[in-house]
Amino acid sequence: MRLVFLGAPGVGKGTQADKVAAQYRIRKVSTGDLLREAVRNKTPLGLEAKEHMDQGRLVPDSVVIGLVREKLADPSHANGFILDGFPRTVPQAEVLAKVLVERGLQLDRVINFKVSREEIVKRLSGRRSCPKCQATYHVEFAPSKNGTLCERCGEALIQRSDDKQEAIEMRLRVYEEQTAPLINFYEKQRLLSHLNGAEAVETVYHNLVKALAAPQTA
Repeated sequence: MRLVFLGAPGVGKGTQADKVAAQYRIRKVSTGDLLREAVRNKTPLGLEAKEHMDQGRLVPDSVVIGLVREKLADPSHANGFILDGFPRTVPQAEVLAKVLVERGLQLDRVINFKVSREEIVKRLSGRRSCPKCQATYHVEFAPSKNGTLCERCGEALIQRSDDKQEAIEMRLRVYEEQTAPLINFYEKQRLLSHLNGAEAVETVYHNLVKALAAPQTA
C-alpha cells in the first residue's frame, strides 16, 4: 500500500499515519521528521532547511526531494509507505510520480484531512516537544504529567519556533497558496478521498480504515 496524506499543518496526518503504518506494517515517511533530523545533525541541507522552517516557509524542493528520494530507495520501504507532509506542491507531486515510475510503482490512494482554521491554530499553538527525546505533548489535549518537564526524560519542554502564532499564520497562508492545489491535482487522477480530521482520533482512524478498504470511485 502506497499512500499520501494531505492536509494543512495540525490536521493530524502524522498521528493517523503512525496508526496506519503499525496496522498495515508499512513505513511512514514524514518529511517533517526527516528535516528535523537533518537540522539536529547540522547537515548542510539541515542548516538550509532550518532557516526556512523557523519562518514558517516551505523548505526548497531540492532539499525535500533529495531526502524523500533517498528514503524511498531504502529496501525497508518495499512493502509500502505513507508519505506524510510530501508532496507539498504540484511540482513536488510531479517529481514523486517520476520517482515511482522509475521504481515501477504507483500511488494507491491520497487522503485529504479537513479541519477548520480555528481548530488548527488551537492544536498547533498548544503543542510542546522535548528537545532531547522528541516526545510531544499538548498543553490542553495531552499535557505532560510533569508539567513543563518531559515525562520520559525530565528535559524542559519547548514550543517549536514553527508552532508560534506568527509562524502558524505563515504556514497556513503558504499551505493555502501552494499546497491546496494538490487537491485538484490528485482529484484529476481519481486518487483522492476527503476525510473529516476534526473528530476524535479513534473516530478519524475508523473512517480512514473504511476509506482505504473502499474501492476508489472512477
